[in-house]
Amino acid sequence: MARRVAHDHVLHGVSRSDPYAWMSPVDGEHPQELVDHLAAERAWCDLATTHLDSLTSVLRSEMVARVPERRRSGTWSRMRFSYYTWDARNRDYGVIWRESRHDSASGATKSRQIAVPDDDFVGVADPAQDAEVVLDINSLDAGTGYLDLGLTIVSPSEDLLAYSVDTSGDEVFALRFRDLRSGADLPDVVEGTGYTGAWLSDSSGFLYTVFDDSWRQERVRLHRLGTPPSDDVDVLVEPDRRFEVTVRRCRSEQAIVVLAESRDTSESWYVDPSGVDLRARSLGGRRGGVEYRAEHVRDSGFLLVTDDEAVEFRLVSCPLPPAGGQDHTSWVEERAEDPAERFERVDAFGDAVVATFRRGGDRMLRVLPIGDLAGAGIEVHSRFTGGEIRLARNTWYDAASVAIIDESHVNPVVHAEVALATGAVTDSHRDGAGDHDPSAYVTEVRSFSSVGGVEVPATIVRHRETPLDGSAPALIWAYGAYEYSWEREWEEKWASFLDRGVVLVHAHIRGGGECGRHWWLDGRLTAKQHTFDDLLAVADGVAEAGLVDPTRIATRGLSAGGLLQGAVFSQRPDRWRAVLAEVPFVDVITSMSDDSLPLTVNEWDEWGDPRVREHFDAMLAYSPYDNPPPAGGRPDLMVTGAVHDTRVLVHEPAKWVARLRETDPDWARQCLFRVELGTGSHVGPSGRLDHLAYEAAVAAWLLDRLEVRR
Repeated sequence: MARRVAHDHVLHGVSRSDPYAWMSPVDGEHPQELVDHLAAERAWCDLATTHLDSLTSVLRSEMVARVPERRRSGTWSRMRFSYYTWDARNRDYGVIWRESRHDSASGATKSRQIAVPDDDFVGVADPAQDAEVVLDINSLDAGTGYLDLGLTIVSPSEDLLAYSVDTSGDEVFALRFRDLRSGADLPDVVEGTGYTGAWLSDSSGFLYTVFDDSWRQERVRLHRLGTPPSDDVDVLVEPDRRFEVTVRRCRSEQAIVVLAESRDTSESWYVDPSGVDLRARSLGGRRGGVEYRAEHVRDSGFLLVTDDEAVEFRLVSCPLPPAGGQDHTSWVEERAEDPAERFERVDAFGDAVVATFRRGGDRMLRVLPIGDLAGAGIEVHSRFTGGEIRLARNTWYDAASVAIIDESHVNPVVHAEVALATGAVTDSHRDGAGDHDPSAYVTEVRSFSSVGGVEVPATIVRHRETPLDGSAPALIWAYGAYEYSWEREWEEKWASFLDRGVVLVHAHIRGGGECGRHWWLDGRLTAKQHTFDDLLAVADGVAEAGLVDPTRIATRGLSAGGLLQGAVFSQRPDRWRAVLAEVPFVDVITSMSDDSLPLTVNEWDEWGDPRVREHFDAMLAYSPYDNPPPAGGRPDLMVTGAVHDTRVLVHEPAKWVARLRETDPDWARQCLFRVELGTGSHVGPSGRLDHLAYEAAVAAWLLDRLEVRR
């Protein structure tokens, strides 16, 4: 048991006991006592699961076998070259290649088709003889055990590559530049950078973001190649701590856009990509509660997707802003809001735009001629039941077709092209998956009634031989925050559950964005309880309908989804056989009261500001750390955390585990805390093979708890 030290928080006259407050960081460092405690936790977790080592090994082998022996992404094109990523089963990371777009003999532009698939849509063609390695990501391993590639952006000249690397898991990157003619890195290294960047048009300089002390992307800076980073200059500084900034170069090559956004407000600026005038010009000013994101149209102005007077967003246009910027009075509506569709984004190409929408819980693409943005256009949907379709990386403005990705929980990725003139879809190739047979599984979408009569959709997946007659165990997962839509993607782990007779249930609950902006609004701030109600409604629904065994239901979620697990663990411990809470955000009020922590101020618009009594009361009602369930009758629990996690600091799940054990000592051995001590980030280990080893370990624990031991 962890040491207890009496400590109370008092706010609004309410006292909250926090005997594990000593675990919190001091001057940004974890106390040594906590470090030692975490090492003991991991040792106990490993010891308590040794009986699962054989099953874990089998599961890992199965998952690795579903990784293609070789896999190639779709291509993205620039003026001179086409680029793609190539990887192999036995390597943790991929290799970025490029091939000339023009035939060396005739000078004609090569076809964008990258492979002729065989009958099984596997066996992708090897890189061409004239292909060049742009970046072998495996070669960047610094021996720390962790590697995460941030940005990779080729310069307009296509002679240079900007790339960034995180080697600890704290999501802070070192920015480097490679000469693609020689393959050598330039001496320029910029430490402490963020996720996004943009080249100047002459390839002489690069814009990037940097963090403040609370891990907020606070400013955009310009680095001129060949100069020391200490000479870099600010292009834009965002003083409001609720906002983070990003920067990107538009596909048109004629604009750089800086975006500052909070959870419900944003502002966009145009920056001249020539670098002659680096003053950022606002495209519409800033108004509380109004969001807009910009896409540049070549030789014209901007298209903006905005919720200004449109809950589910609409499309407007505006001209190139004058030197002093412009406000929203310059906007002209191009496509009105459809309350039944969430307008997510717009991507401009030479003769058309591709708009991304969500309708009825499903994502779709709509190709719209540039001269008829309000028209019906051509809709493109996933070919799979319960599938997910999205644009791939598309960098060529004058493309006649755009690359897309189509997949589902049981169907590996299909790389395809959509003709902008006709909407015709042509497959390029599919990712292989060993002997995995998608036809062996059944996917359906059902809805379940939640609090207030709201119908909550859920994607249900099972093996064809697994009946929905109340005999099979179930694993339910969800996220439910930030208007984030947890995609229905292919992952190598799912078939290992399905082949053992487990029914998978992906719940699309309020707080997420699967059903539109209103779905998020009805699951945030003081309405956050709806998120938990919805997951419980789905779990109760599949049990009461006789679809699965009501005594063998497990649930899983990560980060904000880990908070979800903590809340439903506390509110309905009787519902679950097992709960897997990954890097859970569980000490809600304490974290949201400490504005020195990463993300706190930025997230007041999501969870609430505890200084506001209404917000405080709502958070106190569900905060897992403040609401342990009664002793007795608790389900088995596995909690994960990572020492280098900057999103959910590791002391937070550590405190929760300690409190849960304290309040039910007889149950304490059923609670495991799996901590990544040396490497690993918010989303776990970085390399493919290490990540699959993690997935195999937690899958073995879940299957064992569900009494599936084969």
